[in-house]
Amino acid sequence: MPSRRHGHFQKCSGERPALHIINNMENLNIKIVKTAPIDQLIELYKDAGWWCDENDSADPQFIQKIIEGSFCFVVAFLEDKIIGMGRAISDSVSDAYIQDVVVLNEFRGQQIGVLIMDTIIAYLKANGISWIGLISEPKAVSFYQRYGFKEMKDYVPFKLEEGQ
Repeated sequence: MPSRRHGHFQKCSGERPALHIINNMENLNIKIVKTAPIDQLIELYKDAGWWCDENDSADPQFIQKIIEGSFCFVVAFLEDKIIGMGRAISDSVSDAYIQDVVVLNEFRGQQIGVLIMDTIIAYLKANGISWIGLISEPKAVSFYQRYGFKEMKDYVPFKLEEGQ
């Protein structure tokens, strides 16, 4: 199983591919799903740098359980190709945490992440979820602040370390 950090897969370094401009946004479809092509999701995690080892043999059941265990799993499709995703975990009553929001590097800067976040937040609010939180990487803080997310100054996120 890949290593995880702050609810995300371990961040790795890598080169950014050339930007691919979407000329026809009508071919872009944002969907809440219960299943998705696992191989494409693995490529998305790798592109984000959350799946470090090229030799990792990803367990398709592991990825499917991530989808099924999410309260809301949103995928951005460009025709048949997954180019972005995001998800929320929740108790289905009051609280939710958004995580794993990512767009393929070559498609970033075209508001796809915004559409994914809009879909997640609208779904959570429509289901009566009033407390929505997330943990952001430092470079993404301004992206989340535009939605009204604020740093929780009196709180500190914790993670149980392996072997504890």
